[in-house]
Formats: sequence, C-alpha cells, structure tokens
Amino acid sequence: MGRRQQPTARQLRLGLELRKLREAAGLKATEAASLLGVTSVQISQTESGISGVSGQRVRRLAANYACSDDELIDALVAMTTDRTRGWWEEYRGQLPTPFMDLPELEHHAHFRWDVEFLHVPGLLQTADYARSLFSYVNPEFPQSDVERWVDHRMKRRVILDRPEPVPYEAVIHEGALRIRVGNRSTARAQLLRVLELSESDHVTVRVIPFDLDDFGGAGSAMVYAGGPIPKLDTVVRDGPNGPVFIDAEAQLNRYRTLFRRVEAVSLDPNRSRDFIHRLSKEL
Repeated sequence: MGRRQQPTARQLRLGLELRKLREAAGLKATEAASLLGVTSVQISQTESGISGVSGQRVRRLAANYACSDDELIDALVAMTTDRTRGWWEEYRGQLPTPFMDLPELEHHAHFRWDVEFLHVPGLLQTADYARSLFSYVNPEFPQSDVERWVDHRMKRRVILDRPEPVPYEAVIHEGALRIRVGNRSTARAQLLRVLELSESDHVTVRVIPFDLDDFGGAGSAMVYAGGPIPKLDTVVRDGPNGPVFIDAEAQLNRYRTLFRRVEAVSLDPNRSRDFIHRLSKEL
C-alpha cells in the first residue's frame, strides 16, 4: 500500500493500536519485522499511519504478538477495510485537519456523549447560532470563511438525521443555555431547536441547573465517541489549536466515569425539557 502524506486520526489510531499490541508483547520493531518478513521501517510506517495495512496483515501481526482479544482484532481489521471518503473531504485544505478528523470520528461512532458549559453542543446548534458564535470568536474572518465553518458544522448533524442515527446524549449546563449567542430571536430559536431534537428517540438532553448542590463541573467541554469496543473509544477536548483526540485507556476510563457522574446529577430528560421550555418563554 502507498505512503500517505497526512494520515487521518482514524489511520493514526489504527497504527497506534498495532504499536500497543507489539509493545504489550515485549517486541522491538526489528523483532516484529523479522517475524513478518519485512523491514523495521515498514513496521514503523504502519504504526505511524504513514503506510496502510491489510486486514490479513493485522491478523498476522496479532498472531505474532500473541494477542487473543478477538473483539479487538476484528475491530482493527474492520478499520483496514473501510475506505469511506465522506462529505468532509470537500473541506480538506480549507479547514484545519482536526476538523476533518472530527466528522470522520462521528461517522464511525457507535454512540456520542457531549458535556457543555459555555455553548449549546455543536450537533444541536442552528445555523444562526453557529454563525454568531464563529463571527464572535474569529472576528478577523471574512464572511465567506465564517459561512464555510457554519456549513461544515451543519453538515455534521447528518449523524443525527440519517436513517440509522448515532445514539446521542448531551448534558448541558444552564449557563450554556442562558448565554445569548446572537440576538434574542437567535437565542429563542436555538432553545426551540434543542427541544425539537430532544423529542427524538435517539437524542437525550439533560440540563444541569445553576442551583445544583455539590457540583464541581467536568473541567471543560467534552465529546465522547464510542467505538466498536470500549478500547477504541475516543474523547475529544478543546485545545488551543482545535480538537485534541484522547485514546489512552486510563483516560478513557476517567472520562467515562466523569460523564456518568455529571449525567447522574443532571435533571432527567422530561424535567430538562420543561426547564428549556421555561427559558425559551423568558426570551
């Protein structure tokens, strides 16, 4: 398989998982290469995502590494056979690379959890809300660039609208619902959009009110994307240069626990809808 100039986050993740298997087996790259009959450079390029790898080779590597986790092996093989070139490819070269990786991650996600404190989660945003947000955060952007970001964000909603939508849970702090991004009309329309989506069978929205006791937050906004097995889950946090992808198993366990803790103290879905409805009436 040919070399890639710029591997996607998904391709990098596959290589990383293969490296984890090798290191768990206590093998150096040279030793793994010898078992497979290739060079250590080829092993290195595979593990860095620069070179593609076939499902057959993944199974041979797993056998050489004495990996008996059949679920993990099958999931990694499935990653090698997927050749999806999604709608996000049209933005490549126009938006930063992490913003290509995020919709690809969402496309393959088996479920999605969001926790937000400052803004309505991106998947629930209206175009006017997103436009006001991008214009404020990036005042130097020409309108054409703002519209490109808005269009990209709106297209990401396909995972909630497609025939087999991704199960989605959002926990939103009252502050994010009250902060008026845009004018009063934009804010009201945004709350009504959240209410509309919350009625869907695959969408669950919970609210954390200001008057909740013993709530310490979750640090910052969090996106949790479920993989085919828990080991292949991914957490996305906001970084100074865009989304940061987290896949270390200890960190995944931490964020799973954190989400469930935040979810447990939030209002249930019915009370959350009532809460959002009252906020919309205040505008």
